[in-house]
Amino acid sequence: MCGVNGFFSNNKLSVFSIENILETMNNAILHRGPDQDGFFIEKKSSCVIGMAMRRLSIIDLSQGKQPIYTEDESKVIVFNGEIYNFQSLRNELEQKGISFRTKSDTEVVLKLYEAYGIASFAMLDGMFAFSIYDKILNKIFIVRDFFGEKPLYYTKNNDSFIWASELKSLVKILPSKPSIANEGLNLFLQLTYIPAPFTIYEGIHKLEANHYIEFDCTNFNYEIHKIEQKFKTYSETTKTEATKKTHDLVRESVLSRSIADVPLGTFLSGGVDSSIISLCLAQQSNTKIDTFSIGFDKKEFDETDKSRAVAKLINSNHHEFIISKKDLMPHIDEILINFDEPFADSSALASYIVSNKSKQFVTVALTGDGGDEVFGGYNKYYMGKLNEKYTNLIPYPVHKQVVSVLGNLLHSKDDNRGYRFKMSRLLKAINYEGDLYYNIISLGFQENEIISFLKANSYNENPLLYFKSKIGNRNKTLTDFRNIDRLLSLEGDMLVKVDRTSMLSSLECRAPFLNKEIWNFTSQLPENYLLKGWDKKHILKESFQHYFPKDFLNKSKKGFEVPVGDWLRTNLKSELFSYIDKNFVEKQNIFQFESVSNLVNNHILGKIDNTFRVWTFFCFQKWYKQTYEK
Repeated sequence: MCGVNGFFSNNKLSVFSIENILETMNNAILHRGPDQDGFFIEKKSSCVIGMAMRRLSIIDLSQGKQPIYTEDESKVIVFNGEIYNFQSLRNELEQKGISFRTKSDTEVVLKLYEAYGIASFAMLDGMFAFSIYDKILNKIFIVRDFFGEKPLYYTKNNDSFIWASELKSLVKILPSKPSIANEGLNLFLQLTYIPAPFTIYEGIHKLEANHYIEFDCTNFNYEIHKIEQKFKTYSETTKTEATKKTHDLVRESVLSRSIADVPLGTFLSGGVDSSIISLCLAQQSNTKIDTFSIGFDKKEFDETDKSRAVAKLINSNHHEFIISKKDLMPHIDEILINFDEPFADSSALASYIVSNKSKQFVTVALTGDGGDEVFGGYNKYYMGKLNEKYTNLIPYPVHKQVVSVLGNLLHSKDDNRGYRFKMSRLLKAINYEGDLYYNIISLGFQENEIISFLKANSYNENPLLYFKSKIGNRNKTLTDFRNIDRLLSLEGDMLVKVDRTSMLSSLECRAPFLNKEIWNFTSQLPENYLLKGWDKKHILKESFQHYFPKDFLNKSKKGFEVPVGDWLRTNLKSELFSYIDKNFVEKQNIFQFESVSNLVNNHILGKIDNTFRVWTFFCFQKWYKQTYEK
């Protein structure tokens, strides 16, 4: 696991200059790879090319140093990630007479490209972002994995093309701080994160998952291509066959993701996904595995009893960390600023703590991430049926009256996320135009609210238009919802949270459910295998229920919820008030002062619980002040 950086310039920089640039970029991401660094620089008559990386050693500790070259040195690679099928790919190449100098997966990626060209990108099962410079073609290929587990940012100006694993590397070497992109700002306020290809900055982009950049060093142009996967087709399968196949695919994926030359464990929350991953690893391990969970001193948010029960069942070395405000408060700035752009998923705070504490024992942790998207596990997946039944039964004028009356009754005064909160979100999500799912995933401000909080110069109508035109906006089926989540929520939120918080602690996280073959398989199953009536993740639970006590996998699970709404009224109140200072807000020229002031004051005074919107505003303002005021 590493971080990668790259710099191409058609301005005749000296080797010394590009060395300084690459070193500056590398130093900014030291946390991603504290074990080693590596550099490649080539100076030509018309341009200079540089690639660099920071390495966290996981496989082939002694020989896996990068960059890695082909024998004739015509191709060179820097790589971030893990390739889980690298051993079978290596065997295939060796049968063709291709030899290797290391045992690393990075060399396999390079030799695979040498043998098959760009078609090799689809052969990889793993999480990765890498760049290959092909001297013969005089092109650079920059590639990102199927789900977007590993990040990749890029920008192009008049004389340079730059790419990096984190925004901080890229922004650090630009001549001036980029301005805020309205697209990114509006997406953030609505979603609480910014999905690819957008960022908060003008002119800087994220490479979308399952895509690659083909940069031509001769004409200084680039094209972005989708990686064309060659998925197998599954014939119509019975429920029994599908259950067995699910069981086998998950176990195989856990096994492939447990290869490491360093200590390895699992995050165990006690939910379906992490329990199954921990069980599979324990069953396939020769020794007791380490499991890690966190709990909260606020009872409504604590679920350590579930993780404790699973740890006892699988006989793991269980590590449990109970945390409170005092554990998290000192780290809030460090965690939020490390995202480099506004990010308001509050569970990132808990993710950092469990990563940081787990790092004391292991270097790699398996997680249950992706299980909900792959197997249909979210409550929001019920909404297709609920919305259809509701809108057929209740005329729109009546619905408006219901929302008006119940809206006030359902207001909550504290951050408990109970019945009132859920009913309020359900009512807000109801949609008569077929656009409901985008309402559901808008965890910050609803699209129709943003205009009342932003000044005209910062407002973009329909910020999700790019995705609606790509995915569609009349989404009704579970398959539709899962695809939206894969391209937006998973790539832009869940995987960003896990990558940044774990890498900040130099811990590698691997997600066995994020296996593209498992995704391919579940996408071909009848939808009622995944969501059977009100039974979420039905096929996954059927596949593993015999290992657990009766009905254990049907227990509800909260996830890493953090009571930030309460904190905004207490420990964070003075900082929050500074962000609605009239002079500060007017100087920003982004927000409408009266609107944000009322939003914050209503929350702090306990009139209305505005946790999600105020936390979104708070995270933006903290990022803004750190970025433009220091």
